[in-house]
Amino acid sequence: MTILQATILGLIQGVTEFFPVSSSGHLAIAQHFLPGFNQPGLLFDVLLHAGTMAAVLLFFREDLIRLLRSCFPGGDPGERRVLLLLILASVPTAIIGLAAKDIVAELFEVMPLVGGMLLVTGLLLFYAGRAKAGGRSLTQMNKVDALLVGIAQGLAVMPGISRSGSTIGCLLLRGVDATAAARFSFLLALPAVGGATLLQLKDLGQVASSEIPAYLVGTLVAFVSGLLAIRLLLVVLQRRRLGGFALYCLLLGSVILATSLLPG
Repeated sequence: MTILQATILGLIQGVTEFFPVSSSGHLAIAQHFLPGFNQPGLLFDVLLHAGTMAAVLLFFREDLIRLLRSCFPGGDPGERRVLLLLILASVPTAIIGLAAKDIVAELFEVMPLVGGMLLVTGLLLFYAGRAKAGGRSLTQMNKVDALLVGIAQGLAVMPGISRSGSTIGCLLLRGVDATAAARFSFLLALPAVGGATLLQLKDLGQVASSEIPAYLVGTLVAFVSGLLAIRLLLVVLQRRRLGGFALYCLLLGSVILATSLLPG
């Protein structure tokens, strides 16, 4: 892998991780067409996700501090409730992720599947964008919200299913405020991506020393572009303008599906 390839993939990851258009689907498509691209397992993809999650840590650092303080005597009970809901939502995500971990890498090469899952993401965003605006805050979420969004995040291991799109869309359909939905979605991703990173560290020894700079560059680019994407997405969500993302996923999914199924 070259530094140019790593930069391109890092930029794709940083933007599409937070925009609800499926970072895994875009990475699968880009890697499919990049000449000579290769990685041990999904190590590079996981490191790119680690870069964007570092962006979440920085952007939502005040939210994380409040959640941590809630664990101690005198902590805000509302924040403690949110923390418990995040833990509850992480359970179905972990179960689905562990059950599917042995087949996920193979799915990234199945372009018809990627195209089909992008269509699913587009439809979800379309209906979520048209749902009646809800006003429930993070502290007003309940156990059913947490379990459903945890399942949605777990299913996003499928390339083409947007993690942010499925989780934010699920919460919007449940009547959660758009900004609150985005914050819960991004905070929920931290343990999932952290766990996936730990599982892939076993492949570090297979990376050639000459490719280490490319891995570092890709991760850094994902981090910087991710910070910018979070800020922009929060503005878009406040206006509930998901139609453009839905149309994009539907068009891209249709193109990928058609080109991968048509002969020649």
